[in-house]
Amino acid sequence: MGPITIRMMSAKDVGAIADIDNRVLGKRRRDYWEMKVESAQARSPIPPLVAEVDGRVVGFIMGDASGWEYGVPETVGWIDTIGVHPEYQHHGVARALMDELVAHMKKVGVTKIYTLVNWRDWDMLRFFDKLRFTRGDMINLELKV
Repeated sequence: MGPITIRMMSAKDVGAIADIDNRVLGKRRRDYWEMKVESAQARSPIPPLVAEVDGRVVGFIMGDASGWEYGVPETVGWIDTIGVHPEYQHHGVARALMDELVAHMKKVGVTKIYTLVNWRDWDMLRFFDKLRFTRGDMINLELKV
């Protein structure tokens, strides 16, 4: 595997992102990703990023900084979504994406980062544990309808 290059996501990356999403989750959602990429680029001070290896998009990450939504201060960042092509998982792609995203968050004053993980998704819990994430002060609430 060649070196991992991280760069800002562009609209031309949507096909590769949708393909990664489909390979990981088994769902075809190109329209969703077109809307999500456009929205992230238009409103977030944190750029969405992609990872490339040998010119191929093999991963992506999206996050944002709070704007005092629900009383959460602007020093809080959020990891919205991260995806790595299955053939490139466990090769440092996700860590490289996280490192770059964290650097962008620090530039806008973020001092704490949150994300949501399914309690039973052991792979994701281990991944975030390796990145030194711990249980935070917030809890998620849900209402089944």
